[in-house]
Amino acid sequence: MAEFNKWMIDPQDAVMCLIDHQSGLFQLVRDIELAVLRSNVTALAKVSRLAKIPTFTTASVPDGPNGPLIPEVHQHNPEAVYIPRTGQINAWDNPKWVEAIEKTRRKTLLIAGTLTSVCMSFPTLSALVAGYKVFCIIDASGNWSKMATDLTLARVVQAGAMPIDTYAVLCELMSTWNRPDAMEFAQIMVDHIVPPYRCLIESYDKAQSVQKVGRETKLERLEAAPPKR
Repeated sequence: MAEFNKWMIDPQDAVMCLIDHQSGLFQLVRDIELAVLRSNVTALAKVSRLAKIPTFTTASVPDGPNGPLIPEVHQHNPEAVYIPRTGQINAWDNPKWVEAIEKTRRKTLLIAGTLTSVCMSFPTLSALVAGYKVFCIIDASGNWSKMATDLTLARVVQAGAMPIDTYAVLCELMSTWNRPDAMEFAQIMVDHIVPPYRCLIESYDKAQSVQKVGRETKLERLEAAPPKR
């Protein structure tokens, strides 16, 4: 069997890490629209459950100004495991977080965290040192400025992480349309990432209907008007 492409996500080796997607921290985000960020995080929660990817969440002092985790994550992925911290800024400094990941025996981490320059990057850098392959999901993280995100991207890429977007994560976990749950993946696409794709699906469905039952609209050919004298 050929070795899996090291530059892509192997669904059989992946762990989803959703870090500090908290209502208070979301209010600091300035490099992506809040509604888009929230929708992307929800999409990741849904797709990780659909693809049966072990998923871990955590929050930074949720009882304080950082606020609670947005509820959509655990609503849409009840199998996701929440791991509380005891004040650590870097989730990787929490032994229980590392222990949970190690127990999966998987070595590819899909990391998204708010804020990007701290909650996403610190665990990324730590995981790389620990020998993990890391994909940083940038559009499901969110940062206090575009400049801070640009700097963070340069930092994690130099360290060996691979930046990626939510749509690419979905497609790599899906892997093929030749699967019984393909349309469930497509539903996540249209609900959260590429709403215009719904129009393509609707147009395709209509075209298939025309082939099966004929045209809905019956147009009669108009007689040509007599030429004017």
